[in-house]
Amino acid sequence: MYNLAVVLEDSARTAPDRPALVLGETSLSYAQVDAAANQVAHLLVSWGIEPGDRVALACPNLPQFPIVYYGALKAGAVVVPLNVLNQAREVTYFLDDAEAKACFAFEGSEDLPIGRRVAEGAAAAANPPRVVIMTADPSAPSPIDGAPTLTEALAGMSPRFETVQRRETDTAVVLYTSGTTGRPKGAELSHSNQMMNALVCNRLFGSQPGEDTHLVALPLFHTFGATVNLNAGFSMGATLVLLPRFDPQQALALLRRHRVTVFAGVPTMWWGLLRGLAAEEGGAEDLAEHLRLGVSGGAPLPVEILREVREELSVSIMEGYGLSETSPVACFSLADRPRPGSIGLPVWGVEVDLIDPTDPDWGRVEGTDEIGEIIVRGHNIMTGYLGRPEDTAAVMRDGWFRTGDLGRRDEEGFYYVVDRSKDMIVRGGFNVYPREVEEVLLTHEQISLAAVIGVADERMGEEVEAHVILTEGATATAEELREWARGQMADYKYPRRIVIAESLPMTSTGKILKRELR
Repeated sequence: MYNLAVVLEDSARTAPDRPALVLGETSLSYAQVDAAANQVAHLLVSWGIEPGDRVALACPNLPQFPIVYYGALKAGAVVVPLNVLNQAREVTYFLDDAEAKACFAFEGSEDLPIGRRVAEGAAAAANPPRVVIMTADPSAPSPIDGAPTLTEALAGMSPRFETVQRRETDTAVVLYTSGTTGRPKGAELSHSNQMMNALVCNRLFGSQPGEDTHLVALPLFHTFGATVNLNAGFSMGATLVLLPRFDPQQALALLRRHRVTVFAGVPTMWWGLLRGLAAEEGGAEDLAEHLRLGVSGGAPLPVEILREVREELSVSIMEGYGLSETSPVACFSLADRPRPGSIGLPVWGVEVDLIDPTDPDWGRVEGTDEIGEIIVRGHNIMTGYLGRPEDTAAVMRDGWFRTGDLGRRDEEGFYYVVDRSKDMIVRGGFNVYPREVEEVLLTHEQISLAAVIGVADERMGEEVEAHVILTEGATATAEELREWARGQMADYKYPRRIVIAESLPMTSTGKILKRELR
């Protein structure tokens, strides 16, 4: 028996004075974070929260997130991270679905009133949970009537707490999927799921105790940031420099100021850093002095962006693959065996295979470069969807989880993501994979970013449409780009429709929202 909170507790024991969290001029040591988390655990126990009860948390990348996250785990509770962009109606759905007993929310701002939305959502829940508001100024009063501030709630709570031990298979976190195929479902991830994934990441990254500084731009309420930065970083006593909202210029400044050694981001963040560097005078030689590792995940990293990052930053990029249901890491590319465009090999203790997505018996796809749906089995697979046995049974069989992603493998066993199965375009009976088209478009010197979707067409069934952002000062027209693309790929693949955009809709984690483009 153990508890995921040990990743904080162990570092607090072995290196209590080491900086754990940095935000602006504020720095908290491991001992301080652990003591504050202990107070949160005491608070929850005093409220009657029992092991297995669920506690929601809506907070951007601020010190309060890890404090409440580990505090809830210490009390034996299950953490339910909520996207800070949720509206009140969505909050109500998540709280009801999770049957949350308590909810901690950052107050937010006038533009993003997180606290107000959460309070309204909680009030409308079938069984309204207790709500605590985290204020930017710890001494400020609560902006929500009837909801105490975190400072008020923790007053008098002891900084010492005996952590509740849990079974390895007990749920530690419930992560809600994006709901692209229906209403969001809560993936139940166990203490073992999360612990093993963090330790596997450290093994892959070559992390050493107390030697790394992470720039945390990925939202901690998302599985990528929670595992790769928070759990993996804390388990090795790393310093986490928090960036509440990604901005390329701010990120570059923090990378330099804190001599960051590890940066993990989604492809659009890496693209943003490249644009930020292009706007500066001079190069990035100073970053190469300390930035030892780059990690990309959340979506396939275009080969052209990978090439530019390596040229500009001289940093090794490891591309990972996974989903909320896989904790998330299932595959990682290898620094010493680079395969541009590949998600690499299955990580330690994990198996990956391909099946025919149309076969109810999950028949395997054999051979080199044959396309099939990716399935995963190992210590990283969720225990199931919360309260949804039928949905769980639909995607899990004999320990295998079907991802919904289409992929292929080469002769050496390296895997490549072709596309999401639901993103595949069927044009005139031919399958078109948007990622393949995007990769080609990004080789054009005047295209900076691209997203390809399928749109309804009376004659072809679906037509290929590309939304692109041009490079600074570019003058190419949609017609010119279309003619260029026509000469670069098969006739059924090239985009007949091209939209030149100033920006593309993205999630809070930086993924391009193709459903909004549709």
